[in-house]
Amino acid sequence: MRDHFVWVTTRRIKPGVLEKFERAWRPDPYPEGLRQAYAYWSEDGLEITGVSFWDTREACDSFRGSEAETRRRTAMAPYVEEEREGFYFGRELGIPVH
Repeated sequence: MRDHFVWVTTRRIKPGVLEKFERAWRPDPYPEGLRQAYAYWSEDGLEITGVSFWDTREACDSFRGSEAETRRRTAMAPYVEEEREGFYFGRELGIPVH
């Protein structure tokens, strides 16, 4: 099984700004070492959880400390009320096929 390096961020955003937030959320340029990224939002559109998979923790940390990430966070800031994040290690769970 392959280990995963995962950065998870959950943000609570202001009402009515989901579309604007999503435009600001997209990194430019996309960082090196980013394998996959997913966004999940609550039914009311006020909470978004981003899950990104990285080649290494160092690749993630490098992006998190980059000027591009600083610009991205600045662009998102007007829409965000609260933010939580964490870095995790894990692996895919095997699901038995019936």
